[in-house]
Amino acid sequence: MSKHDPVLITGAGKRVGLHLALNFLARGMPVIGTYRTEYDSLHVLRDKGATLYRCDFNDQAQIDWLIETLLTSHKQLRAIIHNASEWLPDSADIPAAEIIQRMLQIHVSAPYQLNRALEGLLRDCNDDHADIIHISDYVSSRGSRKHSAYAASKAAMDNLTLSDSVRLAPKVKVNSSAPALVLFNDDDDKAYREKTLKKSLMQREGGLDEFQHAVDYLMNSHYVTGRILPMDGGRHLL
Repeated sequence: MSKHDPVLITGAGKRVGLHLALNFLARGMPVIGTYRTEYDSLHVLRDKGATLYRCDFNDQAQIDWLIETLLTSHKQLRAIIHNASEWLPDSADIPAAEIIQRMLQIHVSAPYQLNRALEGLLRDCNDDHADIIHISDYVSSRGSRKHSAYAASKAAMDNLTLSDSVRLAPKVKVNSSAPALVLFNDDDDKAYREKTLKKSLMQREGGLDEFQHAVDYLMNSHYVTGRILPMDGGRHLL
């Protein structure tokens, strides 16, 4: 039996979620991951020992199944990292009601349900504390011209951080990380990259390692809870 309790990472198949999962596995910490789409990277995670569950957070029946499966198959959790996300613009070619519903479902409803259903597994972890980390966004405190539904749902996620930090203390700490630019997509063109980099004082991507450092800080802390940790490269000063 592993000496570590597992970390649950939603959206573990790419980018931030994948990077976190690989790092935790390399440290000998068990990883439970969720994913919506099958990626080649998931084969790597499985080969390294990750337990993976396919779950579309837009489907309530799949969330119910995931919760039942986790409660049946696992006894403790060291942390839940809510990384699953969707970045729908307000201009998406679907009704506005569907845009806001999907944003709230993925960023608020699913984390809310998982936090409540799995709190017993967190309280039973073998460490002196457990963690919930919501991966929020810089725009949660500023709004967005083109992604207002997304920004509103991330603001609601931050508010959930505040409520759950009170409800689950002192055993479980609950925090948010609010990044701006973490990592460009491969298809982002040069003009977009140059324009985006000028929006921060640091004029660079935050990077996946920076994200890992932030998560490690929150998980290693014995005192920080109910906080939204900004990771914006100084954007708030421009």
